[in-house]
This record gives sequence, C-alpha cells and structure tokens, in this order.
Amino acid sequence: MIVRTPASFREQLRAGWLKSDSPAIPRACFLVEPSGFRLSEQTARDNVYMDLNVAVDPGRALDQHRRLSERITACGIPAVRFPGHSTTPDELFPNNVFASIPGRSIIGAMRYPERQLEAGRSDIRAFFTQLMGYEEVDLSERDLVAELTGALVIDRSHRIGYCGMSQRVDEAGCQAMHEAFDLALTFRFDLKPTEYHTNVVMAVLASRALVICPDAFADPEVPAAIAAAYPDQVLEITDEEKQAFAGNCIALNFKDLFMSQTAIDALAPEKLERLKRWRFDIHGVELDEIEKAGGSLRCCVAEIY
Repeated sequence: MIVRTPASFREQLRAGWLKSDSPAIPRACFLVEPSGFRLSEQTARDNVYMDLNVAVDPGRALDQHRRLSERITACGIPAVRFPGHSTTPDELFPNNVFASIPGRSIIGAMRYPERQLEAGRSDIRAFFTQLMGYEEVDLSERDLVAELTGALVIDRSHRIGYCGMSQRVDEAGCQAMHEAFDLALTFRFDLKPTEYHTNVVMAVLASRALVICPDAFADPEVPAAIAAAYPDQVLEITDEEKQAFAGNCIALNFKDLFMSQTAIDALAPEKLERLKRWRFDIHGVELDEIEKAGGSLRCCVAEIY
C-alpha cells in the first residue's frame, strides 16, 4: 500500500496491522572506493550540498574511505570493498544504485548518465546473483527514475518505506521500489525543492529510532506523522545540523551507529547524549573530503540483507 497524506499514514499506524517481520539490520555491507576522486558536474545540477568551485584531494578521499571500512569491520561487521572507476565519480555512493532484501538484489534507475553507467557493473551484479544466489530485480531498464535508498528510507523490520519525492525519483519509480523492496507500506511525500535525497534529511536506525529534520519537508505535518511511528525515539535535527549531514547516518547493527565527524561536531551535545541513552555507540569518521561530493557516510554504505 502506498499512502500520500499524513492522515492516511497515521491511520495505517493506528490500524495495527504492520508487523516486525523482517530483519532490522543487514548481514553485511559493501563499499566502492573512490578512484580518481572528483566532483560530478552532472549530479551537481540538483545537489545543493555540492560546490564545484572547491578543490578536491583524491588521495585524501581514498584514505578517509579506507578508514571508514576499517571502522566498520572493527565492530565485527563484514564489509566487502569493490574498486571504483574514474569515469564514474559518484560510484563511492553505491546505496543509490545497489540494494537488497533477503534473497533479492535491486538495481536502481539513476537520473544522470554517469550514474547510469554504475548500474551496469557486472561484478557487483554477479556478487549478488552468482555468489549470493539472489534473484535480481533490475529497475535500470525501465522508463522511470528510482535512486533506491537515497530516495527511499526504509524501516526494514516493519517494511515501511519513506519516499521523498524529488528529481531523483518519479511516481513510477516510487511504485517500482515499493514492489521491489516488498514493502508493506510506503509513505510518499514531497521534500522541499532544495533537497535531492531523503536519506540526507532523515534516517531510521535499526527500526527503533528516527533522526529527522522537519525543516526539509514541504508539508510540516509529514515529519510529525513519521515521528508518530517511533514514540519516544525521535531525534529532531536543525537545518544547520542537516547541512552537516547529521541525518545521513546509519546503524549497521542494534548498537553501532556510524556518522561523519562533521555531523558529530555539528550536533548539539544533548542530542549526542540522547542517542547514547538509546544504547547506541556512536562512531565518527572523518569524511570531509568525500562530503565535498554532496553525500556523507550513509551514502557510502550499501547494505546486504
């Protein structure tokens, strides 16, 4: 079911039919290293978090990315690392192109040509289909735009999708992702015109807590309705904290929460303490070089379910 208003979403919550019947956390994750790191002029067209005038350091970006992998694996979380290609500069943000549910891999339909090239990677496809034995659902061959878990933030355990409409997802793409991810309920809503991906403005942490920036939504009733799904476990962030990628975080198990050091430095101390009271160990990773490309830590991590 796809609903489009806060009232209808709240109605489905009250109905009590949503169950916790899927894994809340991934089995593992994978990353794609930045190769010849540069900023994409294509994706900068609608990504206000990018500034094409800043200089970038490819070596520093690669070092930061490797430290992210090290921090993840140090927590006992399996992480697979694929090589990147200089022809596809946004490849270090693989979660928009590749995603999964148990037994199924999903290929996204990207808006820009450089990102469309990523969807053709035979090695990542083979990893899921040949090594993992997953069924493949390829949205990249369809006439739609669906940038997977960039546009769609998912509460995995309850199979609820939060789809923020922007230029990175269209109506057909929202419907296709609802079906591909086998969601029970999808809440479709409009982001403000300045936003490009939902996972920059909100995150669902291990299906038990919510980080959200209310100012990023076109209708203020939308974030309030989403918050109703996570009583007493909602962390509201300001626009300034969102600009520092505090909403672009991810819990890869029930206790280890990963976010960039930029985000940690921007978050008010009492908000960090609240996350700790919710039994999260917060891991900050320096990613300021990578953040020049308009994404942060969560964008770098593709989950394997």
